[in-house]
Amino acid sequence: MSAVQRQGVQSLLKIAPVVDELGARFDRAGHEIALVGGPVRDILLGRGSKDLDFATSARPDDVQRLLTGWADHVWDIGKDFGTIGCRKGDWVLEITTYRSESYDPTSRKPEVAYGDTLEADLARRDFAMNAMAVLLPSHRFVDPYGGLEDVANKAIRTPGSPEDSFSDDPLRMMRAARFAAQLAFTPDPAVVAAMTAMAERITIVSAERVRDELVKLVCAPYPRIGLDLLVSTGLADHVLPELPALRLELDEHHRHKDVYQHSLTVLDQAIDLEPRLGEEVELPDFVVRFAALIHDIGKPRTRKFEGDGKVTFHHHDVVGAKLARKRMKALRFSNEQIDQVGKLVELHLRFHGYGTGEWTDSAVRRYVRDAGPLLTRLHVLTRADSTTRNRRKADALRAAYDDLEQRIARLQEQEELDAMRPDLDGNQIMEILGIGPGRKVGEAYKFLMELRMDQGPLGEQRARAELLDWWNARG
Repeated sequence: MSAVQRQGVQSLLKIAPVVDELGARFDRAGHEIALVGGPVRDILLGRGSKDLDFATSARPDDVQRLLTGWADHVWDIGKDFGTIGCRKGDWVLEITTYRSESYDPTSRKPEVAYGDTLEADLARRDFAMNAMAVLLPSHRFVDPYGGLEDVANKAIRTPGSPEDSFSDDPLRMMRAARFAAQLAFTPDPAVVAAMTAMAERITIVSAERVRDELVKLVCAPYPRIGLDLLVSTGLADHVLPELPALRLELDEHHRHKDVYQHSLTVLDQAIDLEPRLGEEVELPDFVVRFAALIHDIGKPRTRKFEGDGKVTFHHHDVVGAKLARKRMKALRFSNEQIDQVGKLVELHLRFHGYGTGEWTDSAVRRYVRDAGPLLTRLHVLTRADSTTRNRRKADALRAAYDDLEQRIARLQEQEELDAMRPDLDGNQIMEILGIGPGRKVGEAYKFLMELRMDQGPLGEQRARAELLDWWNARG
């Protein structure tokens, strides 16, 4: 037994009570069942998970019957696709009837038919490293396509030809990039060649499925590896074209940093800074990572060559925010995520007006107000956006942002900036001015808010006097 197999068996024994009980239950009923796919791969890698996938010869009704009374909870939400789920203690199990799938080349979804053998079920899986199984309760290892060797060599291969696999389900090309990012595995040259030749087929896959793979890739431990693969194979041209567009041409007269590589470096640095987000944000945080990746996507649209040989990208923050929202909407992201990423891209340059602390308290308040609940994420993005190799300049930027955060903290303590409101609310405004609800109340509220940011808390008496002066000046 190889070292990889020994490690895998030791990991399997840790979950054996659940696995063996399930295996014995199906075996007594005359059905085959095997632990399959990602969990087997992860066991061999020494990676733990509370989610386990099984394949079985039993049909869904039989699976549901066998789980009832053994599992703590059983659900049949995937029954139409042959899958029954359950919870047993801390473990979440999905048991799927052996399948053999046929595909319509023009369809986004496979046609699912039940199969009769474990080997045929494994043949339809995306990659050899996911086409391994452990039969239960015997623990016999089944590896018809050399997945164990791929795990040992950190390789990504398909069970059959990659062309056939990607033709069956083009999303597997995205999954190859995602696994590269998650595991730091290297795709086989034949896989890369097929991805490059067939990249356009990704366009028949639903936006939602593409989005889900992109999120997993960006939230992986090594997203740069997967993103580089998407760009080099041409897949990014179809799913996130703004990313390869950052590879702006350089010439001998107009020199500027490589925006594409800069963006990947900002992403790397944002990942390193994620612990700063605190306990209120669950890590990894897709919002701050994706904002870091695409914060400069407005540069290709705004690039101008000046007469002195300099290159400018005026207003690329505003243009980039619009492009970010448009792309995320096309990928069917939630409105909340679209607003969050768009706002971060729009604000990512704001700090550069801070200098060495020239901002007034009013400007600091506006920075906090505009960032709103995204302030901590904006701190991370802005710090990550410093990729200069000039140590002196980098230290100065870091010190300036330290100073800004300290000023924000002081003002928050003094003025409760997180709940910043005018000193008078809408009802008080209507009572003081003797008016009813309407546009004028909103204008008065906005006036008091601007005053609050410029001068800090005024108190109710002074705010009342300022409001009346403003109202009388309007005639």
